[in-house]
Amino acid sequence: MPEIVPIDAYTTITQDDLMTDAFQRWMSQVSRLDLIIGTGSPEGVIEATVGRDYLDTTGTTGAVKFVKQLADIGGDRKQGWVAV
Repeated sequence: MPEIVPIDAYTTITQDDLMTDAFQRWMSQVSRLDLIIGTGSPEGVIEATVGRDYLDTTGTTGAVKFVKQLADIGGDRKQGWVAV
């Protein structure tokens, strides 16, 4: 996992209408934390980093919330989701 570099209110995020490296890192970090919403189980379907949450809008698998707890299983990053 890449190093998390804090960004404060004084950090320049754009320069000549382009995103700075600091802003791109921040956007990458934030996008890895948002809730993934879909239908059905994410196991074997959704690739994500450890700690991501997934909400099944249908609950057809008997669960509605999953958490990515393992980085991968046998090298497959779409594996490792656990129903909670």
